[in-house]
Amino acid sequence: MRLRGGDRDCLPQPGRGAEESLGTLIDASVLIAVEQGLLAADRVFSTPDERQRPVAIAAITASELFHGLHRLGGVRRVSAERFARRWIEELPVIPFGLEVAGVYATLGVRLARTGTPIGPHDLMVAATAVHVGYRVATRDRRSFHRVEGLTVEYW
Repeated sequence: MRLRGGDRDCLPQPGRGAEESLGTLIDASVLIAVEQGLLAADRVFSTPDERQRPVAIAAITASELFHGLHRLGGVRRVSAERFARRWIEELPVIPFGLEVAGVYATLGVRLARTGTPIGPHDLMVAATAVHVGYRVATRDRRSFHRVEGLTVEYW
């Protein structure tokens, strides 16, 4: 599996339990909070030696950042693009491949059967995290806690 960004060796072996989380997958809500000045960037951009666990973003998170850029115009877009590129260049981006797609389907069906579905983007982040054994760092208190087997940190 090829990653973009720093800390390329941070991918854990699939199948780890959430309680043994080897890293943290950063949700777009955290990145947006940093951009808005609501959260310190050093919380995410500390060096690997300073962090207890490696951090990464899911491919869908990169997509969400790009989507947000295309909705902006003018000076605001230039600033936001610089910000988004920093994340994508400095953090590993974990791809959404066939194995993650299988986890996505399994989790989605479970959530639907219990009447507690979550949005497709959040489900993609959750499936990516579950597959690689990472926890999710988010500011979203509505969705991720519903996913069985996923450890959630609220930043």
